[in-house]
Amino acid sequence: MSIEELSTLETSFNKLVETLLAKKLDSEQFTIKLNCERSYFTRFNNAKVRQTGSVADGYVQLTLMDNQRSCYQEFTFTGNWEIDWKTAYNALKELRDELPLLPQDPYLVFPSGNNTSREINTGNLLNPDLVIKSILEPVAELDFTGIYASGIVIKGYADSCGQKHWFVTDTFTLDYSIFSPEEQAVKGFFAGSEWNNQGYLAKIQDAKKQLELLARPAKKLDRGQYKTYFAPAAVADLLSMMSWGGVSEADIQQGNSSLAALWRGEKQLSSLFNLKENFQSGLVPRFNELGEMAAPELPIITTGILTNTLINSRTAKEYSKVANGANSGESLRSPEICAGNLAFADILSRLETGLYVSNLHYLNWSDLPNGRITGMTRYACFWVENGEIVAPIENLRFDESLYQFWGDKLIDLTNFQEFIPEVGTYESRHLGGCMVPGMLVEEFTYTL
Repeated sequence: MSIEELSTLETSFNKLVETLLAKKLDSEQFTIKLNCERSYFTRFNNAKVRQTGSVADGYVQLTLMDNQRSCYQEFTFTGNWEIDWKTAYNALKELRDELPLLPQDPYLVFPSGNNTSREINTGNLLNPDLVIKSILEPVAELDFTGIYASGIVIKGYADSCGQKHWFVTDTFTLDYSIFSPEEQAVKGFFAGSEWNNQGYLAKIQDAKKQLELLARPAKKLDRGQYKTYFAPAAVADLLSMMSWGGVSEADIQQGNSSLAALWRGEKQLSSLFNLKENFQSGLVPRFNELGEMAAPELPIITTGILTNTLINSRTAKEYSKVANGANSGESLRSPEICAGNLAFADILSRLETGLYVSNLHYLNWSDLPNGRITGMTRYACFWVENGEIVAPIENLRFDESLYQFWGDKLIDLTNFQEFIPEVGTYESRHLGGCMVPGMLVEEFTYTL
């Protein structure tokens, strides 16, 4: 996207906001949220291009509020003022007609404050003409499957109080799998705001080594407890559960949180475990659906103790708490688990005998109040003996409590972290991801 096109979109959005301010009734309040992208996609299968193209898309969500009632409409945002205003004005009139028919919401939060921000994060991405060569040349002889997505994503916000935010980020993600002739697979991610060819080649070289190990006969393990190393991607899978019945203040208040015992002080995690929200990477906006700004960093669990939950304004109003800029779902948006002391070169020797787990899937709560998570091992998981990988494993189901693997059973976290990106593209490209280390755990429970 050119600077001129980006400026045109911002100008059109600002003009749309100014006109809505002039047209709103005295009793009405509104929020307007923009999601826009100019993206390039290439899909690969068997190291060949299966689909490629670009997407220019944008939509606005207009929410109208009056007399403790609210409703919203979404409509296309083109950047053409005449088209966008006609659509927005029709939406405004329809919302006015619908609003009196709805029940009142006692915990509805109206926009307030005077927050403004303008953040433009530029990247150094692959030229679209170089994407296919750069990605496929190192994997030409492999069964390589994946999707590459890159380009600019824009998030905008404004409301009837005068708050306004404009966020632009320029990023790429490559979500890929490499398959062996025996239909085993190595899963990988490569993402960021600057393409690094050496970094990509290092990822592929590591995947090739794992493919060689996957060619060995698989080892079937009995159910039981095994010392386990979880690679960063697997740690990210476990961390994702914290956004679903974990760090939300509403979930704690309503008895739906796995961290309730931690919140009550009945349990504590390992002093090695530190979790925070960290927005300083510039990959996701700090503002939420009401234009409220989260702190650049928010500690959530510090040396095993729950220091903060995520609290949005609605929860704060309902339970007499202080909001801290959380989104409507009180989910993690830019989480980071802090690094530990375990060096990469020492992972296998410290593991000694046990499991090396690269990925997990099908995660769910098996016992929410006690923080028990169940799921399956996936992609490139190995049996290790005497500090050496000896065989891939057949898939295992696990069932273990976070009070164990992030508690007494946590041996150490790696002294390096990896960025595991959000790679979803439903409705639009998803932003962000998590920064996580690997972790070494003793006596992790496998049930099947």
